[in-house]
Order: sequence, then C-alpha cells, then structure tokens
Amino acid sequence: MKGAALPEARPAPALDSGLAAAALMVAAALLLWEAAVRLWQVPVYLLPAPSRVVQTLLAQPLYYLQALLLTLSEALAGLALGAFIGILLAVFISLFPQIERGAMTLAILIKSTPLAAIAPLLTIWLGFGVLPKMVITALLTFFPTLVNVLVGLQSVGQDMLDLMRVHQATRWQILRHLRVWTALPYLFAALRVAAPLSLMGAVIAEWAGASGGLGRVMWLAYANLNLPPMFAAIFVLSACGMLLYSLTVWLERRLMPWRPAAQE
Repeated sequence: MKGAALPEARPAPALDSGLAAAALMVAAALLLWEAAVRLWQVPVYLLPAPSRVVQTLLAQPLYYLQALLLTLSEALAGLALGAFIGILLAVFISLFPQIERGAMTLAILIKSTPLAAIAPLLTIWLGFGVLPKMVITALLTFFPTLVNVLVGLQSVGQDMLDLMRVHQATRWQILRHLRVWTALPYLFAALRVAAPLSLMGAVIAEWAGASGGLGRVMWLAYANLNLPPMFAAIFVLSACGMLLYSLTVWLERRLMPWRPAAQE
C-alpha cells in the first residue's frame, strides 16, 4: 500500500526584482555622485556629497521630521481637496456632456497658470497658515485627476450602455453600476501621478511664505548658500514621494483585487 502523497513544499517568496533593481540604481547613482564630488573636489557650497547630506540629516533628525510632517499634512489635505474637485467635475461632465468643452477650457486655463506666480497672492489673501498650501496643492493635483477620471467614465463600451438602456436604467444608475467601476483604474492612475505632485505643491506654497515645513527649510538654506540642509530636505522629500506612490499602488491592489497582476 502506497503512503499518502506529501504536499509539495512551496518555494520561498523571491525578492521583488523591480524593487531590487530600483534600490541598486539609486545606490549606484549615489556612489557615482560621491565619487565625482571627491574626485573633482567640488566645494560644498556648490554640490555637497551624499555622505555630507546624510550627516546633516542625522545631526538634526527631529528638525527634518517635524518639517516633513507639516509639509505632508498640507500635501495630503490639498491632494484630498484636488481629487474631490476633479472627481466631482468629471462626474458632472459625464452626466451633462454638453458642458464638457467649456469646463475643460476653464480647467486648462487654471492648469496653465504658473503656481509660483499665484502662490504669493494666495499667501497675501489667505495668510501664512495651511489654507493657501492646500489651495496650491489642490490646483496642482485636480487636473490629472479630472482628465483621467473623465476618460474612465467615458470609456464604457457601447454594448454595455445599450444593455443598461434596454433595462431602462437612468443616468445615475448607469453612473453608479457601470461608469464608476470603469473609471476606478483611471482614478488610481491619476493618484499615482498626483500623490507625489502634492508634495511639490506644498513646497511651492511654503516658499511663498511659511513658518515651517520642508519648503521653509529649503528656502532658508538657499538664502544662506548652505546647501547640505537644502539637499537633506530634498532627500526627505524624495523619499516621502516614493512612499506616497507605493501606498497608492498598495491601496489600488487592495481595492481592485480582480485586476491581473500584469496591470498593476
């Protein structure tokens, strides 16, 4: 009598090759940077070495952490506001297509306005608090959300629309049961772009006037020609941007588990 077959051992999960490649590329770039600065003896007031930047970060970790938390809170609040406005406008356009040309023209005009020019005006009008930073970030992030969500809402197949209309579905029912699910992948595609951009919007607003945040740290370092703190703030900002992107991808996978892995 043959014994029962033993279950096959599952292979250990392999390291994500994409993550490993990204880490190697970043490490290689930092090593080349370090080597170039040392080889050509570049002055620190022109380009500090990565080791000098890391020393600056480790010397005042709480200072950069507090600045990051302030900038991050402003960025997330502005991202939420911009995404909400973009989604709301996209839904409204999908329900009333006759207003699309006018609404998109206005959106493009807002998008074309240089934020560096209106940031000081918003600071004068709204003060030095969080509100002008939220507005600037919302202006920067609402347009990619609007365009992507609108494309998703309008990309429903004609056969599915015909089927819903045969069953006498209203525009709201078509939106709820069909268009929203079609637009969901497009929304996350927009958030992948808008989430890192939100940090840029908050920093631009902080340059115009703020009492704290990474933008304030960068502005003070630039004004004093003290580049190590400026690059330290840039390092923190870049790391936070990558983290926001990764969290967006993680949330997309959790909310849309039916999507094939190749599309993620």
